Amino acid sequence: MKRILYTLSAIAVLALGAVSCDSYFDVELQDQATIEEMFSKRGTARQLAAHMYAYLPKEENPVDATTEGGFSGRTDARQVNASAYANNVFDLRVGDYSPASITSYNLWENYYKAIAHCTLVIDNIHLDVEDNQSVRDYIKAEARFMRAFYYFCLFRTYGPVIVWGDKAAPTDVVGSSLDRNTFDENVNFIVSELDKAIEVLPMSITEVGLQEGSDMGRATKGAAMALKARVLLYAASPLYNGNDLYKGMTNYYGDKIFSQEYDPTRWEEAKKAAKAVIDLDYYHLVKAETQTGDKFVDGIRNYQQIFFKQWNEETIWGWWMNFYTDWLGRTGGFIGACAPRNITVEGWQSLTPSFKLVDAYAMYESGRYPVTGYDRTSGMDDYSKPVIDAQSGYVSEGFSKTTQFEAEWAGEFEAHNSTLGREPRYYASLVPNGYYWPCDPKLKTMTNPKTSSTTWTAEDMRCHFWRGSGALCERWDQTSTNNYFGYAWRRLYAANNPLDVGADYQQIHYVYPAFRLAEIYFNYAECCIATGDYAEAVKYLDMIRERSGLNSLKEAYPGIEADPELLTWCFRQEKMIEFAIEGPMHFYDNTRWMTAKQNFPVLNWTLNLNDAVDYHDSWVRSSEDFPLAKHAKFTDRDYLLPFDSDQLAEMTNLTQNYGF
Repeated sequence: MKRILYTLSAIAVLALGAVSCDSYFDVELQDQATIEEMFSKRGTARQLAAHMYAYLPKEENPVDATTEGGFSGRTDARQVNASAYANNVFDLRVGDYSPASITSYNLWENYYKAIAHCTLVIDNIHLDVEDNQSVRDYIKAEARFMRAFYYFCLFRTYGPVIVWGDKAAPTDVVGSSLDRNTFDENVNFIVSELDKAIEVLPMSITEVGLQEGSDMGRATKGAAMALKARVLLYAASPLYNGNDLYKGMTNYYGDKIFSQEYDPTRWEEAKKAAKAVIDLDYYHLVKAETQTGDKFVDGIRNYQQIFFKQWNEETIWGWWMNFYTDWLGRTGGFIGACAPRNITVEGWQSLTPSFKLVDAYAMYESGRYPVTGYDRTSGMDDYSKPVIDAQSGYVSEGFSKTTQFEAEWAGEFEAHNSTLGREPRYYASLVPNGYYWPCDPKLKTMTNPKTSSTTWTAEDMRCHFWRGSGALCERWDQTSTNNYFGYAWRRLYAANNPLDVGADYQQIHYVYPAFRLAEIYFNYAECCIATGDYAEAVKYLDMIRERSGLNSLKEAYPGIEADPELLTWCFRQEKMIEFAIEGPMHFYDNTRWMTAKQNFPVLNWTLNLNDAVDYHDSWVRSSEDFPLAKHAKFTDRDYLLPFDSDQLAEMTNLTQNYGF
């Protein structure tokens, strides 16, 4: 097996190398005296503690399927537009993977490296004689939190895994003797570690002398409490709470791996944990500092602050986004993957929403969600046949004149009626076909591919994604754009950044909110629904809607507090909208609810971009335009990732997940 070899010296603070034999669960200390020396010094001890964050999941990276962020490509909220050719995101989406083909994912190995490193810090931080006791206590509690988080990362992907407890893996471990611990052992250990961390961790890192600059993103009491709430929510959810698929699965030792019976008390435990975070009254839904008094405008600006305001009062725990580290910068690569080609330098348009997500956003005036479902064709949702709520105010056909917030310079233009009258989060997140990329053309300096000059007009900024003939659309032909869907993402794009040169991207820096207060509100509301406290659930969902300028659910849907089925549906619509393109949240929600098998399989629906003869003709939903014929698939086996074949070769008695 692979072993992680820690080489510590006065020159290299930490060198990691994988060598053959034994297990990478082990942390071999090459020179114990050197380890003691390194932990005894404040500088190197803190560096060793900081290295615990080197293993964080790339949740903010939705392009690479070998990271959790790429799991978003498997869902019904996204059209995989990464390219017109097969890639690892597309392969995962269509179910074209096996234990042999996912050996490069390394999630299992990465997190056990992280767990081993956290245990190293826990066991040795007491040697730090140059820091005071409060700092040593903080770092030890921080390491407990991080170790619990990495165990959770394993748990949410594979289900119950091997848990070493509050100790390092034994040095003489034999692979054939190893198998998974039970569901209860996994959850109980993670929660117990978090409880220990919560007792010690401060609400703010400044309480133990850390700085609000370089130390931002380190563990706090709120972060540990938020993780506890999420862990207990997962434990209460259908995938883990008495799921029939996994009944009878036993490990090498004869223990039942998964929970065998549904336990309703798990919802109460999760509810208490979420409410405890709320009752801290330390975090608040972020809003724009200046309110205009226009609910629609303020709703857009409020929602934008989740990313546009760094380390805001809603963020409980997060990290600087690290999408790519090429010349476009850490977050610039994300913007480039969404931006329209030929309006911006390096615009790829590879990340797009799906019709399921586009249809989900509520109508502004009524507050109702316009599409309640779809007719089914061949066992899949047919996005060309939406079931429309007649009370919502939604119009699915035709065109009307309108203007666009943050593109007022464009004046009136013709827009498809389905894009009109939607809620603020719609316009904060999307640029539909025919709308304008929100950058004033007067700010543009790059060469205009239409005119070969640096002069830009409003019409040059219009996102005509159809690939017909004509001077306006020549630059959108099939060879020059990867937007095969017809809508562009702009949620992380602040208006009037020209994106003409690399520096325009490099100045964009966002914090990924791994935990934010809105999630806690949703967690609490979900538990309230499960325990029959419907009015309380509506109360907290309405707080989120109010921030984005929407009316209350009680106003939009009279009687909803007495209709748990409708409330559950609205809850799920609301959460999909609120967390659109925010990491793998939607993927893990649908797997733990066990709704993915129903929702995720779908054809590659797009607007009619290839065959349209004009802009009007492009506004037809088609399943024939996408270059690859394979459609999204999801079966019972896909709720948990399989252990890869290399791992099974090392641990010959490791119990594989269902269906593999």
